[in-house]
Amino acid sequence: MTSLARLADAGFVTGAPTPAARTEAEKAMIAKARRIAKIAAEHAADVDARSRFPQEAFDALKQERLLGIMVPAAQGGEEASLATIAEICTTLAQACASTGMIYAMHQIKASSLVVHCGDDPWHAGFMTRIAREQLLLASATTEGGGVGGDLRSSICGVVLEGEDFSLEKEGCLISYGAQADAILITSRRTPEAPPSDQVMSVLIKDQYRLERSHVWDTMGMRGTCSDNFTLAGRAPAKQIIPTPFAEIAAQSMLPHAHLLWASVWYGIAAEAVARAESFVRGEARKKPGSTPPGALRLAELLVRLQQFKGLIIAGLDRYERVRGDADELSSMGFVVAMNSIKVAASQSVGEIVSQAFLICGIQGYRNDSPASLARLMRDALSAPIMINNDRILGNTSNLLAVYKHDPSLSR
Repeated sequence: MTSLARLADAGFVTGAPTPAARTEAEKAMIAKARRIAKIAAEHAADVDARSRFPQEAFDALKQERLLGIMVPAAQGGEEASLATIAEICTTLAQACASTGMIYAMHQIKASSLVVHCGDDPWHAGFMTRIAREQLLLASATTEGGGVGGDLRSSICGVVLEGEDFSLEKEGCLISYGAQADAILITSRRTPEAPPSDQVMSVLIKDQYRLERSHVWDTMGMRGTCSDNFTLAGRAPAKQIIPTPFAEIAAQSMLPHAHLLWASVWYGIAAEAVARAESFVRGEARKKPGSTPPGALRLAELLVRLQQFKGLIIAGLDRYERVRGDADELSSMGFVVAMNSIKVAASQSVGEIVSQAFLICGIQGYRNDSPASLARLMRDALSAPIMINNDRILGNTSNLLAVYKHDPSLSR
């Protein structure tokens, strides 16, 4: 039994955020994810040490057909709820944060197609391929030349040439770019368009070439293989998503990214708490009848984890209630709420792992201990800089100049 399972059995913490009711098909998906998590856990240390793609886990995810579960039933997918996908992200992240994060990023890209492209013939057909062939989707939204992580600004532009288009994007960080089957890439609508007048295009692996310019060598999330590339591609113009990227960013990318990333970070935090709980139990067995010094801190830590879980549940619930309302999804109130979830979740994961360190002491600090928290902490430290919190808070502060926060519990 894993440390997290023992913690759940003790009644301290359940799995990821879940809806009140889940279909049998969704329960089966989660059961598959739990089996795959064991594979991910087996290879997590090697993925981290070698900064390599978690191939074994993704071979299993494809084999179990979990990559296309967001795709609508009309296109051959399972049409899984966001809450179910969030739980799968958490389950995988408990075993290997890189595996959970890659899965989340893939589903974030799928959301752009699912939310905006159901009526478009080419993209509907491509979603069918995602479900049938279990294609892995990556993203190219960052760019060199001063744009950096500002996804709402592009330097490169689409060049239309008859029925085709071409583009070249330099200095873009593309997580698992070398392993992806397709990349969704942002650019200006035309080379002459303003930087914020953007479109998103789908390029399939044989339609682009990647030239690596920098290798991913970081503290944590090493298995995401987020190398820098120059991407050059050419494809039929019908592969450009008709919806402006401004709408895609607000109505699908923002909520899916913040909620699924938060679910990954929750998985890291839950595993850290589980290891701290196992450590405290071990200390209690050594001295029957006495309370270990870390027990009080553990009780406090479980409160923090429950608050973290509640934050994500509330966010998932709010999204489900408004997901068909384009105006509400683009509203200042909704953007502020999703931004706040991202900032709070990215701060909470590091704080929770740090508290677990205080409980486990030197055993948490060691790399060769069952209570080791070193990799979890290194992975957690990526959270505040994935779309930098300062950038998000800056955007939120601009909105708050004209938006009055609603203090009620109703939304």
